[in-house]
Amino acid sequence: MKFISWNVNGLRACVTKGFGDYFDAQNADFFCLQETKLQAGQIDLTLPGYHQFWNYAEKKGYSGTAIFAKQEPLSVNYGVGVPELDTEGRLITLEYPDFYLVTCYTPNAQQGLARIGHRLAWDEAFRNHLKTLDETKPVIACGDLNVAHQEIDLKNPASNRGSAGFSDEERESFGKLLDAGFTDSFRFLHPDATGVYSWWSYRFNARKNNAGWRIDYFIVSDRIADKITAAPIHSEILGSDHCPVVLEIDL
Repeated sequence: MKFISWNVNGLRACVTKGFGDYFDAQNADFFCLQETKLQAGQIDLTLPGYHQFWNYAEKKGYSGTAIFAKQEPLSVNYGVGVPELDTEGRLITLEYPDFYLVTCYTPNAQQGLARIGHRLAWDEAFRNHLKTLDETKPVIACGDLNVAHQEIDLKNPASNRGSAGFSDEERESFGKLLDAGFTDSFRFLHPDATGVYSWWSYRFNARKNNAGWRIDYFIVSDRIADKITAAPIHSEILGSDHCPVVLEIDL
């Protein structure tokens, strides 16, 4: 099975920059989006053969997630189940006979870590949600998790130490997620790979110079990690400040 995750940084804009061509070419079983930045009725996306699931933020033009799935799920759930965390459309969970699929758009801690408390509360709720699902069946979770876990996950770790996405608190929190029984699929296959990123700032020619961060992930339950067959990152695909990340797994 083939899964794709992409923070599109506004789906309506991304559609004008080749989204459809990439979507059609990939023919994925599941296509997960973050930062759709739209409300119900603001886009007419025709995707023959796919079921569409959307979670919208209450604030217009902000956040939001979606999953397009070839197979109809057994159940659909929106959010992490904590009311104060579930106003921004950040999470969708689909249940299938043999696994759960979760897509997540983790809150940014913001400049000066102004929102770090909210961010860490989200991380805890997200971790607990995945752990609860994992008690029933394996989990495949993906999305923009807004953290570079290790120094090899960003171009300039020294100058970004303590910044949003590379603070000690966020990195430790991501470590807790992995310690709870989950595997970073890219690092599972490529433990020492450097220079492979999924997000680049629009400033300073960052993408041209590959001065990026790997903050988009596929996380799977430890017990199905050995079924991962590929975890490429499609850094050549434009249309957003993030690029798509992929999971191929034999379930």
